[in-house]
Formats: sequence, structure tokens, C-alpha cells
Amino acid sequence: MSPRRIQIFDTTLPEGAEALGAALRPRAQAELAAQLERLGVDVVEAADADGARAVAAAVRRPVVALAAGPREEELAAAADALAGSRRSRIHVVGAASAEQARRAVAYAAGRVDEVQLSCEGFDADVCRAALEAGATVVSLVDGAGTAVPAETAALVREARRALPGVTLSVRCRDDLGLAVANALAGARAGADQVECAVNGLGARAGTAALEEVVVALRVRTDWFDAETGVSTAELSAASRLVSSLTGRPVQPNKAVVGANAFAHEAGIHQDGMLKDERTYQIIDPAEVGVRMTLPLGKHSGRHAFASACAERGWTLVGEELNAAFRRFKELADGGRSVTLEELFEGVTA
Repeated sequence: MSPRRIQIFDTTLPEGAEALGAALRPRAQAELAAQLERLGVDVVEAADADGARAVAAAVRRPVVALAAGPREEELAAAADALAGSRRSRIHVVGAASAEQARRAVAYAAGRVDEVQLSCEGFDADVCRAALEAGATVVSLVDGAGTAVPAETAALVREARRALPGVTLSVRCRDDLGLAVANALAGARAGADQVECAVNGLGARAGTAALEEVVVALRVRTDWFDAETGVSTAELSAASRLVSSLTGRPVQPNKAVVGANAFAHEAGIHQDGMLKDERTYQIIDPAEVGVRMTLPLGKHSGRHAFASACAERGWTLVGEELNAAFRRFKELADGGRSVTLEELFEGVTA
């Protein structure tokens, strides 16, 4: 059997708007949405009404979503903003009772193509009322970021038993550093959709990082038995664009898209990578749009040093290599980066 298909509901635009110090104007939302379409996400959620109009004009394939409260005026404004979308979805948030959920969903369902209901935790009565009124997606939200993976999995299984046939989604905050783990636990337990943001962007500690969720599902298909439609080769480009437009840098040790994710400085690692790139890499860097690097530093070994020299056209053997490597180690041990050009200024080959 083929792996189960997990939909990716991208929340980068609203999460970017909520992130401290970040702002995304409609033009920036449209630019990012175009990249998200190249990435292959299933749903792009806009940050606001003006953003939804801009996104609708920028993309053709993804569903365009916009969150709205349960009041009719909020729902009407969202529907109006989504009118230009090829396929539209209102994401109903804040419905506090079954009756409120039923009224909100029934109103929205008559104005857009799809309706999604979000609920903190799980209330079967509220969700059933929404489904009866026309909702097709129920999102289980860990808004406080306090859940652990076992709890998320149990919640998804409970919702699946109570609501057979519905598309179940999970949205997980990262306050305990568990957003990706929770999202993956939800997917393995049967969730059909994961809501995530590029670079883990979001309020407070952020939300589940899209690139980590996608690559985990790809690398460990044996465990999750699930896949996405995301083109992983676009992940690095998406990460760079999000960082540029929001002014939020990506930490070097960030999984998948960080500058050090595929960099190997330790001598034993470099030697292993030169012999077989699968030694310390779970995925070919080209699959996520980057390349492996073997930066030279105080921990580099002779094999990597000789390989770096050869790449620059300096083939060293015997005592020439020994002398150059000794000088390199002396300079590198001083705690600063050393270029080969600087090194060979003082070494006569």
C-alpha cells in the first residue's frame, strides 16, 4: 500500500504577522505565497483580509484560507476577501458552543468552498454541530504549547473515533520545544493535515516548523507511513525568503535549513563524509536545496584539509602536506577562521 497523504496547511503568513517584531504587508504575503505554491503546500493561510486578496491573485493551485471569528460580520468580511480565490476556505476560530459553531459554519459554508473549525482541545458536541452545518475539517489546537506527543496522539485517536470520515488537523505550539514532535505524533495517530510554518515562525516560541515536519515524514516513512506533496528542493529557498521578509534570522544549528545543518567540521566526521556521505547525513542536502560543506577549523583532520587544498588546485603530498597542515592547525588553534589563501601566503610549496 502507498503511504497515507498528509496535507500541509501553511500558517507562515499569519504566524509571521504574530511574531514579535515581524510584519508582512500584502505584497510580501503574495511573494511568500508564490514561493509556498512552488513548495507544494496544500493550503496557504493569509494573515488578514488585504493579504488574502493579494494571495488569491498570486497563486492558483493551493487553497487560500483566512481565519475568522464566529460573528456574521467577521465571516462575511473573510468571505469577501477570499472571493478571488480559485478555492477558498474560512477557518472558524473561537466558537464557544455547539449552537455558535453551527450558526457560524452554516453561514460560512454558503459563501466559500470549504470550512474548517478550530477548537482548543476537543469537544465532540461542538465539532459534530459544525460538521452537520457543513464543515469538512476539524483542527485540534494546542494553543498553550503544553501538550506532549502521547497526549496529542491520544487526542487525535479520540477525535477519530468520535468523528469518522472527517479531515482531522493538528496545530501545535512550541513553548516546550515539542511542536514538531507533537505534530508528527498527531500524524502517526491518524491526523490528515498538519498546520505548520516555515522556520517554525510564530508568536512566543513559535509553531511546528514545516521543513522539519516534511523531512521527518520523508526520511521516516517506515515509521509514519505517510508522505506530503511538498517539493523538498524548495525548502531552503522558502526558508531564506521568510527570513528576509520577516527580518527573523535562522539560527545556524536549525534542523534542515540552518547554515550548519549539513556542515561537518570535526575531523572524524569529515573523514567519514569523504568516504561515504551517508555516514552522518540523513538526507542528500540537494534534496532540500542546499549542499554539504566541510568547513576547515581547529577540529578538521588531515584528510579534509588535503581534499580542500586539492579543490583549490593545490595538490600536496608527503612533507609538503605535513608542513601545510601543521601551519593550518597552529593558526586554527588560535580560535579564528583560517582561509587557505592566508595559509599559503606563508607556505612555500
